Amino acid sequence: MSQLSANGITLEFESFGPSTAPAVLLVMGLGGQMTRWHGALCELLVDRGYRVIRFDNRDCGLSTHFGEQPVPDLRALQRGEPLAVPYTLDDMAADGIGLLDALNIERAHLVGASMGGAIVQIAAARYPQRVRSLTSIMSSSGNPALPPPTPAAAAALFAPLPRVRDRDSIVADSIARFATLESPDFPTPRGQLQKMFENEFDRNFDPRGIGRQLAAIIVNGDRRALLQTIRVPSVVMHGAADQLIPPACGEDVAANIPGAELRIIAGMGHDFPVALSAQFADAICAAAGRAG
Repeated sequence: MSQLSANGITLEFESFGPSTAPAVLLVMGLGGQMTRWHGALCELLVDRGYRVIRFDNRDCGLSTHFGEQPVPDLRALQRGEPLAVPYTLDDMAADGIGLLDALNIERAHLVGASMGGAIVQIAAARYPQRVRSLTSIMSSSGNPALPPPTPAAAAALFAPLPRVRDRDSIVADSIARFATLESPDFPTPRGQLQKMFENEFDRNFDPRGIGRQLAAIIVNGDRRALLQTIRVPSVVMHGAADQLIPPACGEDVAANIPGAELRIIAGMGHDFPVALSAQFADAICAAAGRAG
């Protein structure tokens, strides 16, 4: 793993495969560290002829954190006041493009999950000359008419952290939240989850960073008009059992990107089961293959 300066901040990243191969840039979701893009998927893409780059978003993992900035007060929206944020999803899209600049990559296939899906949607629309293809996974268009998370999923996202915030407590809490969101037909072994969340805690535990990222999602709003300007080959992949971002949200993304292909995966929730690695790789390669 390495660090580079990009868009005025420092980004932690990791590259797999030959530097001469077409690049695939992976952008993770809310609070998700780059290690959520598991090695099995990265190696599958390398085997299919791509260079794979994963990185920690700002305010996450080992990239720059905005600890000097307060967490935006979401209650301002309930009071009818504007929500002040330290950065936006457009800034986060510019981070990815800045990383490509730092790596001397002219164009890349962009892949994003959840919040990362929104980020790559913005990048594909704002920087069309830098994007070869788009794969949006378990994300939304921001359309306010779309169905919200189920009550259980909303609780998993918004429930307060445990009072004691040591390693064991946070890992146990993370596993419990994950159990609500994971793919019902492709459960992840609990030992694997334990190691994943322990590793994430050890790399960096910053709930305030997640709060700032969440505020950036909220103020971004409805992206449908932006999606309609995207002209790169696009695949939209979504879990039929996603409780956090229901499948109707993925359907709306596909409906608003001209020529997008929609793939709804039975039994998939809001996670990245290793058992579905080939299907994730197939979706990414389908978009990339259409780009030539």
